[in-house]
Amino acid sequence: MRDQRPFSGISPTRRDVLRAAIAAGVGLAASAPMARAVPPARRTPAPGRTVAIFGGGVAGLSAAHELAERGYQVTVYEPAFLGGKARSMGVYGTGTEGRLDLPGEHGFRFFPGCYQNLPDTMRRIPYPGNPDGVAGNLVRVEGTVAGFRGRAPIFAPVEFGAIDQLTPQRLQNTLISAFGFVPELPPHELAFFAKQMTVWFTSCEQRRFGQWEYVTWEQILRAEGKSPAYRDYLVSALTRITVAAKPHLSSARTIGTIGEALVLAATGAIPQYAAGIDRILNRPTNEAWIDPWVGYLRSLGVRFVMNRGASALELRGGRVASAIVRGANGGADTVTADWYVCAMPVERTLPLLSDEILDADPRLAGMHDLQTDWMVGIQYYLTRPTELPEGHIAALGSPWALTALRQAPMWVGDFAARYGDGSVCECLSVDISDWDSPGLLYGRPAKACSREEIAAEVWAQLKEWLNTATGWLRDEDIHSWHLDPGISWRGGEIENATPLLVNTVGSYDHRPSAHCAVPNLFFGGDHVRSHIDLATMEGANESGRAAANAIMDAAGDPGPRTPIYPLVSLPVFDPAKRLDADRYRAGLPHLLDV
Repeated sequence: MRDQRPFSGISPTRRDVLRAAIAAGVGLAASAPMARAVPPARRTPAPGRTVAIFGGGVAGLSAAHELAERGYQVTVYEPAFLGGKARSMGVYGTGTEGRLDLPGEHGFRFFPGCYQNLPDTMRRIPYPGNPDGVAGNLVRVEGTVAGFRGRAPIFAPVEFGAIDQLTPQRLQNTLISAFGFVPELPPHELAFFAKQMTVWFTSCEQRRFGQWEYVTWEQILRAEGKSPAYRDYLVSALTRITVAAKPHLSSARTIGTIGEALVLAATGAIPQYAAGIDRILNRPTNEAWIDPWVGYLRSLGVRFVMNRGASALELRGGRVASAIVRGANGGADTVTADWYVCAMPVERTLPLLSDEILDADPRLAGMHDLQTDWMVGIQYYLTRPTELPEGHIAALGSPWALTALRQAPMWVGDFAARYGDGSVCECLSVDISDWDSPGLLYGRPAKACSREEIAAEVWAQLKEWLNTATGWLRDEDIHSWHLDPGISWRGGEIENATPLLVNTVGSYDHRPSAHCAVPNLFFGGDHVRSHIDLATMEGANESGRAAANAIMDAAGDPGPRTPIYPLVSLPVFDPAKRLDADRYRAGLPHLLDV
């Protein structure tokens, strides 16, 4: 990790804003509120209860949490940093006179209200002064900024009241109102978009998995022949800002799933989603969540072995008999346990899938067909506060699909007094979701730029999308910047140590479940099947819970299982879904999709 040199002209903006526009309203039916989970009484470890977890990201820590609370002896092996892509880090050497180093991160975190599994875990991590544990460090975001090239940006609230007696027609009308701010969008195309979204809301599960999983989001929205505004904003921008999703590749089922969940969270009508559409942490991620989590797990007896990553699994008699872990110096150790959990990213899990393992469970070979893409963050540190509204920012249609978050105003304490050299009062965290499209300054994609060029290009795009009629971003305010250290250059070639899974058409078929045919081998990670169906902290947490439950099942453990909360369904649309199920079985298209 390196601190970035200041350069005149760099500053803010960051990630998730599918909800800015999509949130512009849409209510829903309520169901029973989710009860707060109570951790099971800690039990004394019994024979056959040792677990080796490879990977200390959200999935691995989640599995360790559930198993340790249930009396298992857990060891986590992590080659780099606990917390994985969710961690934050200090920018080395930037803190002076007792202040902390400036906070850097892979990308800004946000916790939409549709997340249920992860907040449940967070509530069970003690934090001084918070009766709700580290979940008490989540603060609600009430607005978002949508930026357009050469136009004044728009600020909009992200939460709206519920719509009583919601019907498909009312849903369409609400979506038309929600996206009416998009410039140069023909009214009939906006109406078509709202109709296609209603098709999704009223599609049965069989059609979602049997049809929409195998077409792209671009195809379900019929982008061909539509206006540039329709293609740029409704088809492309709204998907690029959701975890590197490309509309011409991404499964329509995946994008529809997260879009529906965010719409429901925006209404405030669902008890399970009462936290609202959007929350962020009130301080850097490690301070607010990861460090307290690791401390709590240590108190439960979890052992952490750092600088060690799994390099091989050895089978004997159809079971994993041992694992080989290696350090950066190449030294190898043999690990034995009763149960083994691979909670590493998919690209690091693949080398462990030996021919023996694939012979035992041929379905795991599908993981080789999964694809990853880049979504990486850069932080800009400013000496004066901007006038940007608090909340998330989306530069809709920007070449590098930029989203941002103004962090300092939403964090506890005096930022300048707590971090850096005392002159930095603002931290703008920006996500770069498109690394393959040409930029404005150099005409090259991010993957073909140097570190300094990436910083300059991002800043230039932000100004182009946010400064019209505002002057929010000023070159002279730049103190320094910090690009995620997962990005590196070797021999002139750029590398990314932290890519994200992208859900391409049909990829659900290739994703593993938490358990496999090898009886003592389990999987965690955002590539494992989950209800959220997207590379997110929620998906990683759910996979860790599922792995813990699968271990308890395999061990014949009579203790309480970890609850797994699905996304909320739409009861008001059940009649339409039943009709669609009949049509799907008859080989007919959706009633509205003709």
